[in-house]
Amino acid sequence: MIKLYNATLITETGECLTHRDVYIEGGRIAKICDSGTPQPGMVPADTVDCSSLLVSPGFVNLHAHTAMNIFKGIAEDVPADVWFNDMIWPYESKMTEADIYTGTLLGIAEMLNNGVTAVADHYFGEEQVLRAAKDTGIRMDIAPTIFGMAPDYRDRIAQVGGFIKNHREDSPRIRLRFGPHSDYTCPEHVLGEVVDAAKGMGLPIHLHLAETRLQVEQSLERTGKTPFRCLYDAGGFDVPVLVAHGLWVTEEDLDLINGETWFAFCPKTYMRLAAGRGGFFDFSDRLQYSFGTDGAASSGTVNTLEQARLFAMIEKFERNDATLRPAMEIWRRLMAGHAVFGAGGGRMAEGAAADLVLWDLQTPDTMTWYHPVPAILYAANSANVRYTMVAGEFLKYDGRLKMDFAAVAREAMGLQRDLLARGKGRAKVYY
Repeated sequence: MIKLYNATLITETGECLTHRDVYIEGGRIAKICDSGTPQPGMVPADTVDCSSLLVSPGFVNLHAHTAMNIFKGIAEDVPADVWFNDMIWPYESKMTEADIYTGTLLGIAEMLNNGVTAVADHYFGEEQVLRAAKDTGIRMDIAPTIFGMAPDYRDRIAQVGGFIKNHREDSPRIRLRFGPHSDYTCPEHVLGEVVDAAKGMGLPIHLHLAETRLQVEQSLERTGKTPFRCLYDAGGFDVPVLVAHGLWVTEEDLDLINGETWFAFCPKTYMRLAAGRGGFFDFSDRLQYSFGTDGAASSGTVNTLEQARLFAMIEKFERNDATLRPAMEIWRRLMAGHAVFGAGGGRMAEGAAADLVLWDLQTPDTMTWYHPVPAILYAANSANVRYTMVAGEFLKYDGRLKMDFAAVAREAMGLQRDLLARGKGRAKVYY
């Protein structure tokens, strides 16, 4: 049992509750009470004085290619087609298991350092991704990537199904799903086969849809359908779907989605790769969404707060209206993403998952502040995150990560040299 005492709590709606004690046991919030109220029989093994701290639910990252932290900075200032075809996919074709494992550790370290307690990962090398998640303790939803253009795609679907069968009961912090890459790398009949496999195992899917206008135009030219319609006709919305991006969703697409469809919005990637405005901004009030980061090779970071911050400001700037996307709305969207993980997080309530962040806002970056939500949204950084807790376990404690990040960094530097020495390979897919 852990006791956080004399804390100010920030709820999922942004409400502040002062002078509270929080008892944590079995990975959940066991009791919230007025500070100093005796709780007979509740004897904490660890206590944290929160009189100068604020406690909130952690953030989630709804879409990341976590291992791509090994590629951070390798492809800059190029259009999306060059980024994929000439840089990232050729380098990825020569990735080793060590690259994937260490790259995933790097990404997890960055997320935990910034108060991200759960991530929906979409990548290959899933055994190494799973290993890194277990070794660090983060909550992770893993969707092994399936490219439908490969001649042996059925073998890959079976391989992913076997991986899920072997590991789906490994840990309550790990959830697994199928990860078809996208409609443009998985033709409709392949999407249908992946969806059938997911249905057969009672699992959701996670894929990229309508990231760019060009993708939508090419889909219409190739099939006469939008990417969302392709997925719909393949039966994809018969299972819960996590849509990565969906930036260029159309009004007609809105009739195809349902209450089990979630969007992971990653505005920094769209800005860096000049992906355009799309339809998401216009229809966002009709969508279930929270924020992802994409990979660090496109977004630069895997810090969810940074993505939410940009989203809050884009429309204020574009539409010359400072009232749009108020801070409390953005906060609620940040918390809403916990629903995808099914662990009961994202709430400051008894029985909720103890996936928490303890904030110190008495720093040069955030002083003075009048309400913690806008202070966090517009001013906070990783130094303000003093503690990060997942399932009742501190993974960042008093400003220091639990993992040996110095060792991870040394390994990453050696792998970076090896990666550049190997050079680019031959991409198996084409954007």
